[in-house]
Amino acid sequence: MTSEYEYDALVIGGGQSGLAAAHHLARGGHRTAILEAAGEAAGSWPRYYDSLTLFSPARYSALPGRRFPGDPDRYPHRDEVVDYLRSYAAGLDTDIHTHTPVETVTHNGRFAVTAATGAVFTAARVIAATGSFGSPYLPILPGQNEFGGQILHASDYSTPGEFAGRRVIVVGAGNSAVQIAAELAAHAEVILASREPVKFVPQRPLGRDVHFWFTITGFDAAPLGRLVKQAPTQPVLDGGRYRTALATGKPPRKPMFTLFEHDSVVWPDGTRTQADAIILATGYKPHLPYLAGIGALTDAGAPRHRHGVSTTHPGLGYLGLEWQRTPSSNSLRGVGRDAAYVVRHLEPAATRLPEQAR
Repeated sequence: MTSEYEYDALVIGGGQSGLAAAHHLARGGHRTAILEAAGEAAGSWPRYYDSLTLFSPARYSALPGRRFPGDPDRYPHRDEVVDYLRSYAAGLDTDIHTHTPVETVTHNGRFAVTAATGAVFTAARVIAATGSFGSPYLPILPGQNEFGGQILHASDYSTPGEFAGRRVIVVGAGNSAVQIAAELAAHAEVILASREPVKFVPQRPLGRDVHFWFTITGFDAAPLGRLVKQAPTQPVLDGGRYRTALATGKPPRKPMFTLFEHDSVVWPDGTRTQADAIILATGYKPHLPYLAGIGALTDAGAPRHRHGVSTTHPGLGYLGLEWQRTPSSNSLRGVGRDAAYVVRHLEPAATRLPEQAR
């Protein structure tokens, strides 16, 4: 027997974006449900690599309505973020349906969301907050099918121990690529490969964390997303550790290789390096397969939206997209602002569930 549920609003995805959306929807008086594929509402954080540490201090890493506990000037570890999200979810006035992966969304005046469990959820508003961790970007490189080693995305990297003594090439120039490569360099033979040189931003210019300056100048909240056609590689925030590591060859950085061979890669100058594994820290794409059938996405699978509000379907919104609205849109510190904006701008487009139907 099919289970059916009616709500004012549905949030697909229970990570940081979905939790922020549910906070603002509940504050607006909307009976809300989060539909989460995993067993808990903590997003992708439990699956990030073990040593991950935030580049923003705790005071700038909170969701709306609840400060990040502990010393506000420290840089929280992955597990602290997971605990914070669990606590945040527990405090929401929202129904959270875990083990409920969404398969399809249809729209005929109201949205009908069907989960893999067979349950059907209906609402006038839907916010797609599944982020991008489910869709890692894996570029196809010449000769890749001939390579006999291991090729994996950074989302599958956990600890350096599994690569001990191996020859590893990490591809990318952003924070994750540099952090993984520097960590691995103590355990394996590592080269960092990137199309452009790594760009560094000091973590604490003039004695204050860079996020302090982002905040007081207004840069973090500036609505610049409409001006960015393709998200740039984020510079590496660094207190000096990573710049020193690359400068001393731990690991060395080389221009991106041009070709795979059976047991090696070929560099632009024609030289070769044997490799056992390639780790691609090449980013992600929006993970929205459940919207493919209603015309809400481009042919490339990107959402049609303006600042997170759908331009194709009244009542449909998005959260957690890179540069969705501001430079901090897909971060803990910025998603709350986007959630408030999206919820506010969905209001005129959707009809609330009548009181007697609740």
